[in-house]
Amino acid sequence: MSGRRGRGRARVRLRRLWAWGIYRLRGAPRASEVILTMVGAAIGALSGLAAVGVSALARGMQVAFYGLAASERLSTIPALTLARLPILPLGGLALGLATLAWTRRNKTPVVDPVEANALRGGRMSAGGSLFVGLQSVISNGSGASVGLEAAYAQLGGAIASLTGRGLNLRRSDLRALVGAGAGAGIAAAFGAPLTGAFYAFEIIIGAYTLANVAPVVAASLAGALVSRLLRHDTLIFATRLTDPLTVSHYLMFAALGLICALAGVAVMRLVAWMEIGVSRLAVPPWARPALGGIVLAALAWVVPQTLSAGHGAMRLDLDADLAIDALLILLLAKTAASVVALGFGFRGGLFFASLYLGSLLGRLCVVGLYRFGVNVGIDPLAGALVGMGALAVAIIGGPFTMSFLVLETTGDFGLSAATLTASIVASLVVRETFGYSFSTWRLHLRGETIRGAHDVGWIRTLTAGRMMREATAFIDASAEVSHFRARFPLGSIRRVVAVDGEGRYAGLIPVSAVHAEAGGGGTVGRLAILQDRHLSPDMPIKAIIGRFAAWAVDELAVDDGEGRVLGLLAEAHATRRYAEELERARRDLVGGD
Repeated sequence: MSGRRGRGRARVRLRRLWAWGIYRLRGAPRASEVILTMVGAAIGALSGLAAVGVSALARGMQVAFYGLAASERLSTIPALTLARLPILPLGGLALGLATLAWTRRNKTPVVDPVEANALRGGRMSAGGSLFVGLQSVISNGSGASVGLEAAYAQLGGAIASLTGRGLNLRRSDLRALVGAGAGAGIAAAFGAPLTGAFYAFEIIIGAYTLANVAPVVAASLAGALVSRLLRHDTLIFATRLTDPLTVSHYLMFAALGLICALAGVAVMRLVAWMEIGVSRLAVPPWARPALGGIVLAALAWVVPQTLSAGHGAMRLDLDADLAIDALLILLLAKTAASVVALGFGFRGGLFFASLYLGSLLGRLCVVGLYRFGVNVGIDPLAGALVGMGALAVAIIGGPFTMSFLVLETTGDFGLSAATLTASIVASLVVRETFGYSFSTWRLHLRGETIRGAHDVGWIRTLTAGRMMREATAFIDASAEVSHFRARFPLGSIRRVVAVDGEGRYAGLIPVSAVHAEAGGGGTVGRLAILQDRHLSPDMPIKAIIGRFAAWAVDELAVDDGEGRVLGLLAEAHATRRYAEELERARRDLVGGD
């Protein structure tokens, strides 16, 4: 009993020490970039630990369920035995039931790092992020064709968000730390700090600024270092180009980027169509992953390399001399497995699947040209690695992220330059023809309009309801002009809100116009203006400014949609607030005070 009390007192002391430390540190990162960088490094280390832990859990499940050897990868098994076929459906069932239990208690969807930084100023939920990690582990651990990268980024971002909020950081600093945490998770997963840093800049933060370089880079370095110290299995290839690249080679890689862009858009649309089709099935949502598990098990029975994210299969296929028919089968089977997994509700991401698919597509393009007698002078392995980066850019985004991934995993600068060429082409084509990455495309399907992680959340706070001033001067539209003049002398107020007998909006009455009216007879309702022109409380700032410009007015009423006036909004005030927020966003971007 005394030992239990002693442990309880020790836990209380630790909690008090943590609370005291956070209290003493609050505000310090806002005043010192050095302290903010140190906080970023600590977040990176924790994110690296989380990434390694998630990977170990999923790996342990695969070893236990599929009987893998210590050095064996699930996607490299020669065949899936009959005894292992039920694993995927049962994993889907476990995922469905866990999701059902979660959604019954939590009605709001979990916010990922991209949405958090774009719309919520970097605020993420700890419980929701842990649940995403659990979903990803169940999905990947049971063999579904999804990666763990979504869990790495989610947990890293959540660690950063909770830490930054505890330290009472500014919105811009919190967003930078969320990017740093997510990037550190990716850096730990691949053992690639530059990749993690640019993942944070390009995909999570949406901008590269001098103000956030130090904490983001420190976090990525710390995450990669923790991964290396814990001997996490990362993606490293020992390869070099044997011949220098010429202009014709770069043109060929640019063409490969175009092909990868079209393939990436096709994959993203297929996932959306699959989700729509699955939602129309007469199957409860909790049972859909189990049904998808049956389809995935059938695919894995035919092509075992479709299992899991595909790390082992990718290593195997990069070193193998595969024919065109084998490449086609692998490409179509892996695409189908990824689309089915995500469409039926397995949780994860397309990050590594896009890398694997890109490697198959790049090799297929080069081998196909050689088959038809076109000697392009490109090694099929180089085509595979460039295609790996280009298709990942088409689906995930981040040209520099994927180019640095090729550089850090191969050590070949020539391949990195070729990957950057193909990646830029892929990025431009996707942006012009489609406009979304995979994460923002899924948000678009939910009704959001964001195209990236750029901070647009502040714009949504500038609504008519938030900026208006309360209307204090009302008059019945049937009141006499003489009564109006007596109640509102000239110079006392500019405009009065006119309402009908039921209290509904009937227009605005300029006080000067009433006093300029000859005589004092008649009702003031006939002098009302803008009877059918008003704003709604949730109207955003851009629409408000557009209304002011289109109607050539300087003030409008805000009503609740049923004719009840809530307040008045002046054009000068709306444009001033917009300009103030734009200036604040500019200072955050350039790191000014």
